[in-house]
Amino acid sequence: MNKPVVVSEETLTEPVVVDDVAPVAAKAAGPAYVVLAGISVSHFLNDTMQSLIASVYPILKDAYALDFAQIGMITLAFQFTASLLQPVVGHYTDKKAQPYSLAIGMASTFFGLLLLSAAQQYLVILVAAALVGLGSAVFHPESARIARLASGGRYGFAQSVFQLGGSFGTSMGPVLAALIVVPFGQGSIAWFSSIAFLAILILWRIGRWYAPQIKARKAAAVQAHPDAPSSRRVALALLVLVALLFSKQLYVSSLSSYYIFYLIDRFGVSTQAAQIYLFIFLAANAVGAFLGGPLGDRFGRKIVIWISILGALPFTLALPYAGLYASAVLSVVIGLIISSTTSSIIVFAQELVPHRFGMISGVFFGVAFGIGGLGAAVLGKLADHTSIEFVYQVCAYLPAIGLLTVFLPKLPRHTS
Repeated sequence: MNKPVVVSEETLTEPVVVDDVAPVAAKAAGPAYVVLAGISVSHFLNDTMQSLIASVYPILKDAYALDFAQIGMITLAFQFTASLLQPVVGHYTDKKAQPYSLAIGMASTFFGLLLLSAAQQYLVILVAAALVGLGSAVFHPESARIARLASGGRYGFAQSVFQLGGSFGTSMGPVLAALIVVPFGQGSIAWFSSIAFLAILILWRIGRWYAPQIKARKAAAVQAHPDAPSSRRVALALLVLVALLFSKQLYVSSLSSYYIFYLIDRFGVSTQAAQIYLFIFLAANAVGAFLGGPLGDRFGRKIVIWISILGALPFTLALPYAGLYASAVLSVVIGLIISSTTSSIIVFAQELVPHRFGMISGVFFGVAFGIGGLGAAVLGKLADHTSIEFVYQVCAYLPAIGLLTVFLPKLPRHTS
């Protein structure tokens, strides 16, 4: 795995192959920490802006008399564009890498925030959310590739650094909403367009570093490792990984989208206090996301996947029956455990299909977004017909899907 892998003519013609598997010299030099820091900070800024959408749901709900199903549709509009387009972007950049596409994509987020701040109709809110999702679709596949390229061979570590920025960015949304948007109203969302502008500048600089790393190669047949799983096992493993990501992401989405309403309805806390509790959960997610990658490098990704999915089950089952402060503690434990699987799942999938790196990254990031959006819409409809508490009682069983990990193959030693 220390040479670029290119695709046969039967799959792609004239691809641009990026050294997403670090060469020997890069491994000896170690990770490119400045690049990893830059892409992580960009991920932080990107996801901070995205998380504002869910954080201002209570404001939008009161201002426009929305029900939970309509709230779920806003999440779906945002997540659907990201889910639909990320694999397309990844497939295209497998053939022709676009080093400056990240900065250009961030412009979509910039305009989406401005539109959301000025929206006066529900349809305009949906369009604004979709524009922010479009920015995410462009950002994630190529930025994940850059993180791996700068990894120096420490793929799990690099993916965790990348995920850390995004997770902390997601956790900052509720805090910023509580401090800025709640006191100053919907129009204050426009202030966050300055964050998008800063991200554009950083991503443009990263694009200048990335451009010389791109090497064109003539198409050649992929030489499979003799111990690599068969194509049938690979297909099954990818389906299992999607199912595992489903269990993790849908549960996290249920808390991200409706935890504020759950705390307000059950414990009578204020909107601002509920946003702080949501921040605590999302911050724990960020820490767990960072720890999962290095642990996967050290002990194996399959072990981390086993522990992180099933390990959260006892705590998710207890959450619907806990008091306010116990719920806060449980949310921290759940966030730490369940989010540690993200890096391992993504890197495992990338190593299963190394010649489709961008597309696989796009599919899995896209599936994560898509599952979150579709799940939020379905759970919102369920909450309208039952209650928020019932939704969390149902979602508590999602980590049991982690039992499917038994069907994951053992990868050759040099790819794990």
